[in-house]
Amino acid sequence: MAEIQEDGELYDEVNVVPMLDLAYVLLVIFIILTTATVQGVKVDLPKASAAPSLAKPKTKAISITADGTIFLDTYPVSLSELETLLQGYRAADPDLPVIVKADATIQYQRVVDVLDLMGRLEITQLGLVTQRVVK
Repeated sequence: MAEIQEDGELYDEVNVVPMLDLAYVLLVIFIILTTATVQGVKVDLPKASAAPSLAKPKTKAISITADGTIFLDTYPVSLSELETLLQGYRAADPDLPVIVKADATIQYQRVVDVLDLMGRLEITQLGLVTQRVVK
């Protein structure tokens, strides 16, 4: 059915923009309701026994600050204290995972000293933390 515009011409087009707006609103509502129902599922979890866990121990983090201070997890330690503590952890778990985080401005020798210590203690699961460069 043709309609007459203000200037007297006929046009046969239907404006679909309001229908698209409605479709987008319904799509957003559907997405929100779907994710809300998935997160709201209640599950009665089983209880664990008091037996020792088979899970891996927590990873140990060695941090070296810009002034050269060494931290094991969040506690400041000297290189000799670090060696003693890691020997104890390594005795409890031969596959002790360790990560090393060092400040970018630190002297390279300080990092090499820590890595040499890891080699002496035969810690093979070692990771070096870096920051991803965003281009």
